[in-house]
Amino acid sequence: MHTLDYFQIIRLAWEEFDDRHEIKGIYDVSAHVSTNHVYKISFFERQPVFAKLSEYGKFEDFREDHIIINNLANNLETPYENFLAQSLVKRNELFIYRYHLNKSSAWVVFYNPIKFQQKLPRRLDDKLIRKMGRELARFHKACTNVSNQLPKASKNVITDIHKLTKKLRCGEFSENMEHHDLIKKQCDIFLENADKVNYTTDIETIPVFVDWNIGNFSVTASGRFYSRWDYDWFRESSRVMDFYFFSRVVSDVGDRTVFSYLVDPLMENRFLIFLKEYHKIYPLTEAEVILIKEAYRFFILNYVIKDGQYFFRESFARKLQKEAFDIYFPVLDKNYQVEKILKTLKI
Repeated sequence: MHTLDYFQIIRLAWEEFDDRHEIKGIYDVSAHVSTNHVYKISFFERQPVFAKLSEYGKFEDFREDHIIINNLANNLETPYENFLAQSLVKRNELFIYRYHLNKSSAWVVFYNPIKFQQKLPRRLDDKLIRKMGRELARFHKACTNVSNQLPKASKNVITDIHKLTKKLRCGEFSENMEHHDLIKKQCDIFLENADKVNYTTDIETIPVFVDWNIGNFSVTASGRFYSRWDYDWFRESSRVMDFYFFSRVVSDVGDRTVFSYLVDPLMENRFLIFLKEYHKIYPLTEAEVILIKEAYRFFILNYVIKDGQYFFRESFARKLQKEAFDIYFPVLDKNYQVEKILKTLKI
């Protein structure tokens, strides 16, 4: 396969966007956890911009997600009107450069720099946990308020799980053949439980970002959301899809450089404190609380099993997939107790 020259692709993309401004330098500022690449571009006679380059999945999905995100960024109400980094537009259309050579493809989108203030501490105290619960509720309300103004996504959690089961049938998971039955069983459980809560008809979907690692957003000194710049797992889904990563943010162990995706943070009292504050601002239904467990199951199936090799570096992907088969799924029903959350929220 042809090895891509990412710097050259960035130069070609910028030349197509605006060849009047000569590039002075391109700097790799990627987190080096996922397979996406992020670059800062400096110029001689204009302010810097950032470029996100991706080479996995489908161009159509990348384009659709970023069109929705840009619409969301332009429509969010105060105080979130400047929360999201805005993509660059050319002649009233979101600019996305599509590169293709020798069966290799990549696509690039440009962003203006975004201001940031404070990152959350690695371990939150109870006061900040409560603030985060209220703040996510307010942000979800703002997303709900503009959801009808956004383009509709062509994919959802149901279609993604069907894609996974199709891959299993077609033998595309040869490296995980020994776990074929386990993956299929977890897919069936997810689809069955999503059907029980009438996911496609009764569960409201809004823009969600799923990955709320503390390195992906900044907050003000008072704990309000200030800016966000990572959109790798953006989708339109139930708001509870955002809860698992916030359970990790408020977890007793705090942020870690070596990580796993255990279900346990969803059961910690610290997360229940967070959820009680959230519930005061934007009350949850019983069906949504039940769906929290399925959102976690979907996260493991979709982002770790189905697309883990695209979202993570190879060593991370292998580690997380092994843990999914050996730990995450085997203990899910035992370690997650929905009754505890329902009782806490008095639902």
